[in-house]
Amino acid sequence: MATVTAVAPRAGERPGLLGRAAVRKLLLLAVAAAVLVPFAAARWASGSWPEALTVDVSGPLAGASDWIIDNRDSHPLFLYFFGHVSNVVVIAVRAVYLALLAVGWAGVTAVAGLVAWRVAGLRLALGTAVAFLACGLLGMWVPTMQTLALMVVAVAASVVLGALLGLAAGLSDRMDRVLRPVLDTMQVFPAFAYLLPVVLVFGIGVPAAVLATVIYAAPPMARLTSLGLRGADKEVLEAVESLGAGARQRLLTARIPLARKELLLGLNQTIMMALSMAVIASVIGAGGLGDRVYQALASVDVGAALAAGIPIVLLAVVLDRVTAAAGANTDGTPRPRTHWLYVVVGAAAVAVAGRLADRMEWPDGWVVAIAEPVNRAVDWMTDHLYSGVPVIGGTADWAARFTTWVLDPVRDGLQWLPWWSVLLVVAALAWLIDTWRTALTAVLAMAGIGVLGVWNPSLDTLSQVLAAVAVTLVIGFAIGLAASRSDRVERLLRPVLDVFQTMPQFVYLIPVVALFGVGRAPAVAAAIVYALPAVVRITTQGLRQVDPAAMESARSLGATSGQQLRQVQLPLARRALLLAVNQGVVLVLAVVIIGGLVGGGALGYDVVFGLAQGDLATGLVAGAAIVCLGLMLDRVTQPTERRAKKGA
Repeated sequence: MATVTAVAPRAGERPGLLGRAAVRKLLLLAVAAAVLVPFAAARWASGSWPEALTVDVSGPLAGASDWIIDNRDSHPLFLYFFGHVSNVVVIAVRAVYLALLAVGWAGVTAVAGLVAWRVAGLRLALGTAVAFLACGLLGMWVPTMQTLALMVVAVAASVVLGALLGLAAGLSDRMDRVLRPVLDTMQVFPAFAYLLPVVLVFGIGVPAAVLATVIYAAPPMARLTSLGLRGADKEVLEAVESLGAGARQRLLTARIPLARKELLLGLNQTIMMALSMAVIASVIGAGGLGDRVYQALASVDVGAALAAGIPIVLLAVVLDRVTAAAGANTDGTPRPRTHWLYVVVGAAAVAVAGRLADRMEWPDGWVVAIAEPVNRAVDWMTDHLYSGVPVIGGTADWAARFTTWVLDPVRDGLQWLPWWSVLLVVAALAWLIDTWRTALTAVLAMAGIGVLGVWNPSLDTLSQVLAAVAVTLVIGFAIGLAASRSDRVERLLRPVLDVFQTMPQFVYLIPVVALFGVGRAPAVAAAIVYALPAVVRITTQGLRQVDPAAMESARSLGATSGQQLRQVQLPLARRALLLAVNQGVVLVLAVVIIGGLVGGGALGYDVVFGLAQGDLATGLVAGAAIVCLGLMLDRVTQPTERRAKKGA
């Protein structure tokens, strides 16, 4: 059997066991542990975080909440700033909504289809038109227009804010360093946690929903704008500067055009993030499709949730394809285009025809009710799969066993460990994968959880995340491997992954609760379903991008398929696999928190409880702990770019 030969040591690296950087780090950690562990064990014998090292922030947060409530109707800050912001948002959303209704269902469908035709051609135009017609057939035309109006305003505000922040970060190293932790916090902070302060300031309604969406959706635009400006071709910039162009001219004529691909990708990601907030924002009065899904969750009505969730998926897929097509062929490759004048004239003609025919609203007779058949199917699955299945048991039995055999032991084990040993393990993992700075950041993030006084609930959440990530990675890597080796499997998987990746998180909870009941296991199951598509996609792409020359060399040496995978593909795809792990952790954490609505408990319950009761202290403390947990998990699963390149 052929084997891949070992890589020779690099210059300056000592051969042998001690020459390995990881082993040297472990030896240093062992020495440090030998010195510090006896002291820590004598000083803090119990496993829980010591009370003396906690800081009570509930008092100041409760005071801030009371001040906002007392001054919301009288203070100049609210009257002359936040009040105007709220009015502008309401007027903008209402104007877009009325414009959509004035155009009518035929006009909106025509506009969407013709824009897609102008951007990407006939095939995508037909798909876009079918998607909008499907929203009407499901009886969701008016809620779809409500959601679309809110998304138009939220995405526009997110793009403007994100572009301005990205512009500042892309042109200034200092601003980049300042904004990076801010953007990290905006993306990791759970949406439920910052819904509460937004509601305190703006009240229940559309303004709070739009602004919460902007906070969540603006960071991708900012990051990609900064990335595009910083990655502009240096030679082109130097050539423009040599022609006497000033800083503003260089920005407008060189930097921004060169960053067009990144800017359009930022728009794409912003739209996806905004749509993912559609259901969460409904909790604070956003209305539209999200409100229908949320109401269905309250009554465990899978059919109604699916009828409202499908239009969200269709909107997400259509907007994703159209914006992706707009960002493609940025190298100037010619492609068929339709003049914008034809688009405007065609859309106007269809809208006028609909008005003359008095067909502005979607006809009730054209609605296809799917809720009842879906609910019958769910009832059948619940009756036949929930319990009593011979030999294998029902889904309720699986959930109970998963909780008893996996979730409980992991949680109890983490909570049994002394707090300082948890910090030591975190430091070891982060230092092994990256540098001491990364290890310090991870340890401080984990220590911050203890300082906030939520050590045990955080370890409970961590146990759910670890269990969900483990299952996600096993299934995701297996499916990704199959897709990387078969074009047919990849083509079959793509629409399935699209649906699962764009379906709102709340929609996952409903069938999961119907099949598995209420508890931590359903929250974990929903998190697995939500995170799996990203892991599969990244794994497939990473394995497919392995250098063909390396694979051909291994085959020429007689390596078997398994040897090629273990000794060539997996090592060369290491960066992509680490990214898959990282994204799996982040996505699982996001849904495990939402799982607090269905009995997931821990930090997720505290966040939801804080929002429901208006308890700013409980909600924000739990949200801050989730940020710390996410930061720690990010640092122990993803090396920095410099370290990744060195490891590759």
